[in-house]
Amino acid sequence: MSTSESSDTPGAFEGARTPAVADARFAADRPAAGSDPGRGRRIGIDVGSVRIGVASSDPDGILATPVETVPKAKKVAPGTLSPDLARIAQIVLEYEAVEVIVGLPRTLRGESGSSAKLAATFAGRLRTLIAPTPVRLSDERLTTVSAARALRDSGVRARGQRQVIDQAAAVSILQGWLDERSALLKPGGADA
Repeated sequence: MSTSESSDTPGAFEGARTPAVADARFAADRPAAGSDPGRGRRIGIDVGSVRIGVASSDPDGILATPVETVPKAKKVAPGTLSPDLARIAQIVLEYEAVEVIVGLPRTLRGESGSSAKLAATFAGRLRTLIAPTPVRLSDERLTTVSAARALRDSGVRARGQRQVIDQAAAVSILQGWLDERSALLKPGGADA
């Protein structure tokens, strides 16, 4: 793979010849026994253009719970660490996370739009910052919509509660990963 294909900058594939190559960077990961880091907390992240929802699991990887909402940095001077990335890295360290799951918002047709590019770029930069802790991308179609609907159905008004919605979306992303991981790793579970 050439350097430009593995770049963390948006538009890295603008000169790509085939759509398959361009979309390779946005492939969602799935839990796999061979790459599972074992017992420990996982952090789930819902990257938005204004806010980043953060969730954490218990050390046994059973239940995802909300952590906080981090404001998305607007403009950052070249060569400086953005405050949102710094805060997420601090959370990973505080929780002693063994893995970070970043939601990859795909369209219903499975395509990668600007939101997917934003999430993949963020994940790439975070991966560099917190190595060797693995950062995985997980398909998260409609998690924010589902989170907003669930909160509304439980009586929480969306207006003024966007931070809660972002955290609920992060919980949904992480819980989906934990459930799939649990099914995979349980005796007699699916092959990796």
